[in-house]
Amino acid sequence: MKSILMFLGIIFSVIGLSYMIIYLNLLVMGFTFLDYLKYIITRPECILFFIGYIIITFLTFKGGKNDIHL
Repeated sequence: MKSILMFLGIIFSVIGLSYMIIYLNLLVMGFTFLDYLKYIITRPECILFFIGYIIITFLTFKGGKNDIHL
């Protein structure tokens, strides 16, 4: 179960970060950086990055008794 959630978190992060990079073209079209951040916050595909990051962070730092920490 943990590996499936980790995989899902990685996929969400990759999709969200890809869209954030694609939307950087808005800066070339005349958007300010603040407008860019406002736009990123409102887009559901970009919010996937933050959801994936939270999933990965939670699974990484939440360890059970029998987990091996490297």
